[in-house]
Amino acid sequence: MIIKVDVQEGGKTACDFLAARSGLSKSRIKEAMKKGAIWLKKKKGGFKRLRRASLNLVKGDRIEMHYDEKVLSTIPPVAECLADRGGYSVWQKPAGMMAQGTMYGDHCSLLRTAELFYSLSREVFLVHRLDREASGIMLIAHNGTAAAALSGLFQKNMITKKYRAEVFGDLGGKGRRGLIDFLLDGKTAITEYQVLSYDPGKGTSEVEVLIKTGRLHQIRRHFDMIGHPVIGDPRYGKENKNADGMKLTAVSLRFICPVSKKEVEFLLPG
Repeated sequence: MIIKVDVQEGGKTACDFLAARSGLSKSRIKEAMKKGAIWLKKKKGGFKRLRRASLNLVKGDRIEMHYDEKVLSTIPPVAECLADRGGYSVWQKPAGMMAQGTMYGDHCSLLRTAELFYSLSREVFLVHRLDREASGIMLIAHNGTAAAALSGLFQKNMITKKYRAEVFGDLGGKGRRGLIDFLLDGKTAITEYQVLSYDPGKGTSEVEVLIKTGRLHQIRRHFDMIGHPVIGDPRYGKENKNADGMKLTAVSLRFICPVSKKEVEFLLPG
C-alpha cells in the first residue's frame, strides 16, 4: 500500500491522518513509523522519515506511507559493533542485511541498527556500501567531518579492501594469482585475487580478493565474466545456488585513520 497526500488542512496528528486514509489501525501506523516506512516533506526541505506519531500536520505538508506488511514483519539479522573510534565505528554486517533502508523501511539496515545501538544519541552516516547478500566489515561515520574524510578515502581508493570468496570451478588452473581488469559500465575496474584452495568434491575454489576500484557488484561481475561466479550469487552465475547464501565476505579494511592519523586495519573476527 502506497499513500501520497498533500495535506490540505492541518490539525490532525500524523498517526490519526494516516489511520483515516489507510484503514489501518493506529498501532500498525505507529509500527510502520518506528520501522521507517513513513515520510514527511515540509514546505522547505526534502523528505525525511517520520517516526513521531503525535506530530501535528500543517497545511502544505506532504506525507507518504510505503506500507508492505511482509517487509515490516521481517526480523533483521544481528550485526555486531567491532570497534568504536569516536568519529566512526566498525561493524560486522551479516549477509541479508541492507546497508541502508528503502522507502518501505529501514529497520533491517545497518545504518538504523547503529543508530539504535547508540540509543539515538549519535548521528550515523553511510560512507560505503556492501551488497545485501554479502557479509563482513563496514564503517559507519558519526559526524560530518569523519563522514567526509572516510568517503574521500573510499572515492580515492585509499582504503585497502580485502575479501574472501568461494567461486565455481578450479580457478587455480589459471594460476595461483590473477588480475581481472574488464571494464564495468565503461569504467576501469581492477580485481586482484589469490587462490587459497580447491575442493574437488564441491568443485569450488576459495580465493582472497583485493579490489583496486569500487564498481557496482565488481567482484561478483568480474568472476562471473571469467567463468567462475561466486557461489550462491542470486544475480550472477545463477546455476550456483547455495542454501547457505552467497559466499562473499569483506574480511578487512586498512587505511590511514582520519581521527588518529595512523594506519589502522580492521579484521573480521576468526
